[in-house]
Parts: sequence; structure tokens; C-alpha cells
Amino acid sequence: MHWWGKVGYSNDREAEGAPNPVSEWVLGQSGGTVFVGAHERQLDPKGRIALPAAFRPRLEPKCYLALGRDKCVDVLTTEAFLSVANDAMEKVRRGEMDRKQQRALASNMIEVTVDAQGRINVDEKLRAYAGLELNSRVIVSGSFDRVEIWDPQRHQRISDSGAQELAGTE
Repeated sequence: MHWWGKVGYSNDREAEGAPNPVSEWVLGQSGGTVFVGAHERQLDPKGRIALPAAFRPRLEPKCYLALGRDKCVDVLTTEAFLSVANDAMEKVRRGEMDRKQQRALASNMIEVTVDAQGRINVDEKLRAYAGLELNSRVIVSGSFDRVEIWDPQRHQRISDSGAQELAGTE
């Protein structure tokens, strides 16, 4: 079974002379893009961050921001956003999700445009939810079907915890 098609590399650290780890893989069978890798970025005084170059083609010209699990900000492609929205509506129809949850999900999602410099503006409400401060470091991390924006300390804790679980106990 063929799973992986092409692999793209990010040139975010090219200036340092070291290529970045793989930042984006494209699923060969389904044709969908998955996002991987973690990138340090700066949230500017206006609340904007520059997306990693390897992530931009799938997120341009617009993408969607949402409350993420574990207090991060999710960045969704248009296709992923439509999938989440359709899934939520179906769950409400089947009685698996309350309308309050659907409203909370929808009212906290924001459509953003990727500017000419590859930046997006992170809304104040979403920044507060994720503990992101203006003019500070953030982590932009791939999570297969979405991109996540994290407070660096929270990202480290979550990442370390997940790595421990993957390693298992001895």
C-alpha cells in the first residue's frame, strides 16, 4: 500500500546553513496534505505571525483559526474547516453534539487572509485563550491535519508528555 507521495522541505533555517526537518508531507493515496515540524516564530506587536514557508501554499489565500485542544490556536485549511463544520452539523443532527457546543465552535472560528509576507493576524480572543502575548515567541507546529500555534512553554510540556507516552514505561 502506497501512503506517501512527495516530501517537501522547509528552508526556514537555510540562512543558518542547516536544512529544517521535513515540514510537510503529502499523502499520495488521498491527495491531502499533512503538516509536520515545529517552528519558532515571533508574534508581532499587531498580533501577526509569519507562517512557515512550507505551510503557506496550503493555507493561502485564506485559512481559519479556532480554539484548539490543550489551549493552542488551530489553523485550518479551507478543506479542513469545511470538514469540521460539516462534521459538527451532522453530529447535531444525530444528537451526538449539543447546539451549544456547535455555537461555541462556530462563534470562535475566524477566517483570516494570509498577507503578501505570509503572515496571519491572530485575534485577541484566541491569543488570550492560548496564552499568547504580543511581541513574544510562539511555536507554529504541524499536527498532521492542521497547524497549531502554541505558547512555547505549554508546547514543550505537551510535547514532552506525548513523547513519554510514546516511549512507554520500562
